[in-house]
Amino acid sequence: MDARQLADRICAVLRDAGHQAYLVGGCVRDIELGRQPKDFDVATDARPERVQELFAGSVDVGAAFGVILVIDAESGAKVEVATFRSDLGYSDGRRPDAVEFAKTAEEDVRRRDFTINGLLRDPRDGRVIDYVGGLADLRAGIIRAIGDPVERFREDKLRMLRAARFAARFDYKIDEATFAAIREHPEEIAAVSAERVRDELTRILTEGGARRGFELLEECGLLEQVLPEVARMRGVEQPPEFHPEGDVWKHTLLLLGMLPAGASATLAWGALLHDVGKPPTFAPPSGPGGRIRFDGHVEVGTSMAKEIARRLRFSGEETDQVAMLVAQHLRFIDVFEMRTATLKRFVRQPHFEEHMALHRMDCLASHGKLDAYEFVRKFVEETPPEAVRPPRLVTGDDLKSLGLPPGPAYRQIIEAVEEAQLEGRLSTREQALQFARERCEASQRLAVGDA
Repeated sequence: MDARQLADRICAVLRDAGHQAYLVGGCVRDIELGRQPKDFDVATDARPERVQELFAGSVDVGAAFGVILVIDAESGAKVEVATFRSDLGYSDGRRPDAVEFAKTAEEDVRRRDFTINGLLRDPRDGRVIDYVGGLADLRAGIIRAIGDPVERFREDKLRMLRAARFAARFDYKIDEATFAAIREHPEEIAAVSAERVRDELTRILTEGGARRGFELLEECGLLEQVLPEVARMRGVEQPPEFHPEGDVWKHTLLLLGMLPAGASATLAWGALLHDVGKPPTFAPPSGPGGRIRFDGHVEVGTSMAKEIARRLRFSGEETDQVAMLVAQHLRFIDVFEMRTATLKRFVRQPHFEEHMALHRMDCLASHGKLDAYEFVRKFVEETPPEAVRPPRLVTGDDLKSLGLPPGPAYRQIIEAVEEAQLEGRLSTREQALQFARERCEASQRLAVGDA
């Protein structure tokens, strides 16, 4: 049983027990748009305790707010079932201070965020119930807050970011009154937790409308609030011989426009932040023949990317990968001159496919030359994995058996063995042991000489 079938069954059980029950929200919107919903939600007049009585094994994920999670034991499919409610006050700009369970679906719908998310669907006949004009806005391609947009954003300030996300994902326009309400108080997004802001920005970056999403964030004043470092890219000129597309902001937007739906979060954030170090390192042309320079922008940008990721509460692993994408994005310039061992170490770093994707987008968003990308792509395709990550031929125990006292020389010799492997000068354990023996003898002679 999939989530759609489970949702339909839940509605049937609730109706047979004398309750109202409908599919609600994003799943109805996506069905109407001919898209596959990511998940399904049910709205009902049944109280949370009644829902739990009817569905054994259901989980209380927010009974105080009327939300119960129903899980199908066999398939693991999950559907949230929410009791019709009205919300009473939002002092924290996120959660209602209290809820009052409602008797009608219309009351429930009118507390939701946008008209396109306020649709109900009766699974029995597919009839859509629309109290807020959501169907008309779906047809017109408009993101409109339900009721008073100022009030909707006061209730949950994250909805300002969500407006941009939905407009970007569906390539819709934001209704004028809704847009004006965001422009009026974008600074209020600061009340939202870093984790929720991070997740919403990541969705904008990875749902297929990243460029449009960030253009909207900039236009409505939210970008300066959530990512001031990125907002500062606008107007920072670049040398036209390398960046005919224009300033750093235009270049970054071009990259975001290439991100496909479903891109990894780390690649998306790497694309957004790869040139974040340029604004603070900008230097205008100096002297005859001089050009704009960004000396040290990679190092500065790497540090800034780490700080942004920490501020937004990314995991340590995600922070490291985003920072590495920023740190490495110019190294492709050097691939033609790299020694074989250096090139192999370069391509074997974790998630190298993201480095490749970022470099390709970076080139296409500027000079358009893909020579280095094609060189590395061919090298990766033609080089066996065991040649890139050769098995270790010598261990510390081997060096000890050769009579070398434990110390810093161990690491140096083991690394020298691997270097020779990567260069193709060693391929067998016997060759490696002989190589290590010679290094051990040289290390011991050096130690005697120092004594």
